[in-house]
Amino acid sequence: MKRIRTIIARGLPWPERAGPWRAEGRATAALAWPLVLAFLSETGIAMIDVMFIGRLGPGSLAAAALGTSAFIGMLLVTLGVVLATAPLAAQAMGARKPRQVRRVIRQGLWIGILLSVPASLLLMRAEPIMLFLDQPAEASREAQWYLNYLAWALPGAVCFIVLRNFATVLDRPKLGLWVILAAIPLNAALDYGLIFGAFGLPRMEIAGAGLASLISHVFMFGVMLWISLAVRPLNRYQILARFWRPDWVVFGRIFRVGLPISGILALEFSMFLGSVVMMGWIGSNALAAHQIALMLASFTFKVPLGIAQAATVRVGYAAGRRNVPGVARAGWTALVMGVVFMVAASIVMWTWPEAMVAIFLDTSDPANGSVVALAASLILVAAVFQVGDGAQTIGSGVLRGLSDTTVPLTFAVFGFWGLGLSAGYLLGFKADLGAVGIWMGMAIGLITVAAFHAGRFRYLVGKGYLPDVVGD
Repeated sequence: MKRIRTIIARGLPWPERAGPWRAEGRATAALAWPLVLAFLSETGIAMIDVMFIGRLGPGSLAAAALGTSAFIGMLLVTLGVVLATAPLAAQAMGARKPRQVRRVIRQGLWIGILLSVPASLLLMRAEPIMLFLDQPAEASREAQWYLNYLAWALPGAVCFIVLRNFATVLDRPKLGLWVILAAIPLNAALDYGLIFGAFGLPRMEIAGAGLASLISHVFMFGVMLWISLAVRPLNRYQILARFWRPDWVVFGRIFRVGLPISGILALEFSMFLGSVVMMGWIGSNALAAHQIALMLASFTFKVPLGIAQAATVRVGYAAGRRNVPGVARAGWTALVMGVVFMVAASIVMWTWPEAMVAIFLDTSDPANGSVVALAASLILVAAVFQVGDGAQTIGSGVLRGLSDTTVPLTFAVFGFWGLGLSAGYLLGFKADLGAVGIWMGMAIGLITVAAFHAGRFRYLVGKGYLPDVVGD
């Protein structure tokens, strides 16, 4: 354990050694950029799926929108609980309690397996749910073909996140990035081969995209597990030693912190899922356009998502050291970095919307004309709403570093359901703005939650609040 304590002492960047704010900015950026690239690369895998599926036609693209939405929904609900491993392990690192880090990661893997397997089984019966929600029958049928394979990527995806949190807390975020970068060409080759029947593989069309993603996620988890067991300093924690032994104290702590996180993610996603359902009421063209705009917004969103995870760790470090000024610096630095980036991304999206649509659809084909026009309009709205989306995500990550997840859950209920979905419905159908109105409603919800998160963090810092470290 002495060597592990030495690793911790060397691995934690200390802002006090230089100008505090500048040093915090550097430390956050150093931790965030590999996470940002990792999240962007993960989105790149999904975008590759959509790009290949789009060549099958707008009908298959609409099916991909339904299938991807169902998968991401289950992933977020399951993932929300295990995301608690990041702040709890970071707080233990800040408090110099390496044994607690090992306990948190081990129980995080337990929970990931226990939650993701039933979720995968539910995804195998997604088609009746889609039909109950009045989605197009053909798109629902194709979406189920896609999910028949993709559903079983869920356990590997969730456990990969736990192991990536482990590496990030040990100040090794690049390890997860390299794994994802290795999976991208594998996924692209499998997509091309299995969707279109190339390389001697069977032509499976949209189902082939699901199988390609399954293989890619299994690959990522397997490699990350090997890294955790074989590469220093991760291997010194022996996370699988006596893996079968329960640790109910840590198990319960992860659930107490993680269940509200899961609720927040579920509520946010339910707002987006509700928008998919409402798009289905409009028609398949609206679904296809929505999928294009959402993929672009999701791509830029991964930058604040990476910053948010870095903020969780940085705030957790400071909280573990019982350093309230350090908590404040870590949180506000991350928020400013994220908002600045999202404003810049919004300018790009506002300037070239049709060029971005061309990534996914042949804009020269007259048959795609209505989808192209609608997608370009949605991208203009996305250019505005993504600033609020980025700010609320980073705010959530900052509060997560303080293990403050219950109050933000109430923000999510009000912002995502009370405002986002209801405003989207009213603007889309009562004000007759259609798909654009639905997106405007989501923007209202996201911006409101972002303001609540910033106010909550200011309040906690003003009180000098610090959470108990796991194991205390």
